[in-house]
This record gives sequence, C-alpha cells and structure tokens, in this order.
Amino acid sequence: MTTRAAPHLPAGPARATAGAGFRQSLALAWRSLIQLRNNPWELADYSIQPVMFVLLFTFVFGGAIAGSSDGYLDYALPGVIVMNMLFVTLYVGMGLNEDLTQGFFDRLRSMPLAAWAPLAGRILADTVKQAWSIVLLLGIGFLLGFRVQSSVFHVLAAVGLILVAALAFSWVTILIGLLATSPTQTQLYGYSIIFPIAFVSSVFVPADTMPDWLQPIAEGNPVSTLTDAVRGLLSGAPFVDDALASLIAALAITVVAVPICLTILRRTT
Repeated sequence: MTTRAAPHLPAGPARATAGAGFRQSLALAWRSLIQLRNNPWELADYSIQPVMFVLLFTFVFGGAIAGSSDGYLDYALPGVIVMNMLFVTLYVGMGLNEDLTQGFFDRLRSMPLAAWAPLAGRILADTVKQAWSIVLLLGIGFLLGFRVQSSVFHVLAAVGLILVAALAFSWVTILIGLLATSPTQTQLYGYSIIFPIAFVSSVFVPADTMPDWLQPIAEGNPVSTLTDAVRGLLSGAPFVDDALASLIAALAITVVAVPICLTILRRTT
C-alpha cells in the first residue's frame, strides 16, 4: 500500500525568516488547493451558492425592486459578488477550526514554521477560490445580460479590490475560527455576523431607500463602500472615493485582526 506524500514544507531555522515563512505559506496554500483533486465537491461551495444568489435575487426580487429582472441585474450583480465574497471567507475560519480540532496544528508545531504561515497559507488558497467565484459570477451575469460599461482595466481593478477586501475579512473569520469550539459553531457565529453586515448595506438596494435611522448605518458600512466602488468600476460611474475608503477599511481590519489572531493562535497551540 502506498500513501500520497504531503507537499514539502520548506524547513527554516528555529525562528523562521520572512522568506522562509513566505515559502511555507505557499506550500500550505498548495496543500489546501491540492485537496480539491480528491474532493472536487468542495469547489461546489464556491460555485453553486454564488450562482443561486444571482438567479434568486435577480428573478425573484428584481421585478419588485427595479420593475424588471434585466434592470435589476445591472445593479444587483456587483452587490451579489461582494456578498458572496463575505460568505466564502467563512470557509477560511471553518477550515482553520477543523485543522485545530483534528490535530493538524499539533503536527505543524513540531516544525520550524513562521507563526503566521499556516494562517497566511489558508488565506492564499482561499484567494484563488475567491477569484474563481468572481469570474464565475461575471460569466453568469454576462449570460443573463449584464454588460460591463468600462474597460478591461477597470474590471481587473474591481476584481483586485474584491480580493483585497477578502484578504482582510478572512482575518475576521480566522478570529471566529480560533474562538469557536467546532466548525459548526464557527459557521453559526460567522453567519450571525455576516448576514446583518451584508444586508444592511447597498448590496441589494440604495441606502437612501431605507428608514432614516438606518441610512447612516448602511452608508457607513464598509460593505456599502466596497459595493459602490465595484459597481462604479463595472458601470463607468465614479468610484475613486469609494475605492479608497474600501482600501483604508481593509487595511484597518488587517492591522487590528492580525495581531489578535496570532496571539490567540500561540496560546491555543
């Protein structure tokens, strides 16, 4: 009998250098991606759910909100892409929690790994899966009649902006995964946070259509600024202010969440 060899993790010194930590992160990201060959249904979570979001919100709510499904698709598709990004990042926290509860981190602890490499590796793998979901949604939108009103550069900028936001928010789901006691609990806590953030925003409707007391919350929601930036990049509308605000929010989330996650991880493992 033979067993499949695990991807080689570049060994570093007792205290891994930044270069060694980067190589280790890539190796761990590859470990996560290579598992798709043995379990291709895992990719279905990044494919079926986003397509369902587009179809359901466009054809069920489009007529009531915008008067027609076609008219609503142009507004809703960028928002659905952003919302799906939030939900997909939850798999990072769930996967991390599974690694912790099943002893994978106990094996990593005996190796000279950078403290941040396991977390960064999982986030890098998730970024590849995020890119797949974005491309899939844009393709489905095109088939349904969505048309980009800007250049290829603007489309690439929109994809890049979403991936930057995904990298930042992944640290939030990692924090949830570190605090939860099981993948199921991670999912429960994650949905409890993501649902209000996603829906109290301009993802599906303009913020100025909400009650007066709710409008400031929706307008100040980073999900709203990200959605408006992506919407502007794809439609040719102004986007600079919203894009800058989204980048600042991503940086702030990363600066706050990363040290907390690393501290908890050291205490946990």
